[in-house]
Amino acid sequence: MKVVPLFFAPSINNKLTFIKNKKVNIALNTQLIKTEARRLGFDYCGISSADFLEEEAPRLENWLKNKMQGTMSYMENHFDKRLDPRLLVPGAKSVVSLLLNYFPAEKQNEDAPKISKYAYGKDYHFVIKEKLNELLIFIKENIGDVDGRAFVDSAPVLDKAWAKKSGLGWIGKNGNLINKQSGSFYFIAELIIDLDLETDGPIKDYCGTCTRCIDACPTEAIVAPYVVDGSKCISYFTIELKENIPAQMKGKFNNWAFGCDVCQDVCPWNSFSKPHQESHFNANGQLLQMTKQDFYELTEETFKRVFKDSAVKRTKFTGLKRNLDFINPD
Repeated sequence: MKVVPLFFAPSINNKLTFIKNKKVNIALNTQLIKTEARRLGFDYCGISSADFLEEEAPRLENWLKNKMQGTMSYMENHFDKRLDPRLLVPGAKSVVSLLLNYFPAEKQNEDAPKISKYAYGKDYHFVIKEKLNELLIFIKENIGDVDGRAFVDSAPVLDKAWAKKSGLGWIGKNGNLINKQSGSFYFIAELIIDLDLETDGPIKDYCGTCTRCIDACPTEAIVAPYVVDGSKCISYFTIELKENIPAQMKGKFNNWAFGCDVCQDVCPWNSFSKPHQESHFNANGQLLQMTKQDFYELTEETFKRVFKDSAVKRTKFTGLKRNLDFINPD
């Protein structure tokens, strides 16, 4: 039997103490971040290790290979960065994923051309980016010299994949992240930071045998369970496409003028959706009052006033008018 000399004992004890303290600090830092995220208004916060997304790599490659990005050529850029957060933030160790509810308490007039619910209020990019920057400042002030970046649907980051990996939900057959408690009407955002944190494991898929989203899609964009052909989606046609909408899509838009919520509206898990608590996402009163006639008589001046702070500005006045002309049954 090998005898360890007594003079080695303190160093062993010190090492064990260091490891124990490190684990305690990681746990405390994790809880600190999650508590602050909640205070800032985020509904859910989950954490995953900033590793290469092995599972997503072949899916993304096949999706691009089959041209499901349509004219969204930017999806073909930065392939490696979409899969490895360490290429976006050198030394990255953790991805902090956050969800912010946008389900509205009120809806548009029934006969009016429809606007996707996420665009009822102020553009989410600005609202969430401000919260993320506050969270990053909080981390630096309360934990230490932490380097990181905030992402809100504006960089090569696979938001839903990270949210899934962080245990915030599963990706449904309609391609949306679904939270078991509250459904899918959420914005997803991330902080990628060079700080070790406790990670949350993924949860199981609860879609089961349900195919309501697939059956309800007006343009058959969900070509197979968990596979959405972006080039066939109403949101793609009404927002991303800058050319004329293909004539064969006439009559298939179900009155959607900007975006589409059909696959979410029919999802049983969204029966658990509750109105959001973020004042910036409160629906514009003028938008809710607009009738079918108001939309079809829309002027550029009215467009600028009603959609001044909205994500609808992405399509511009000419784009929205194009969409309205396309869905106009008269």
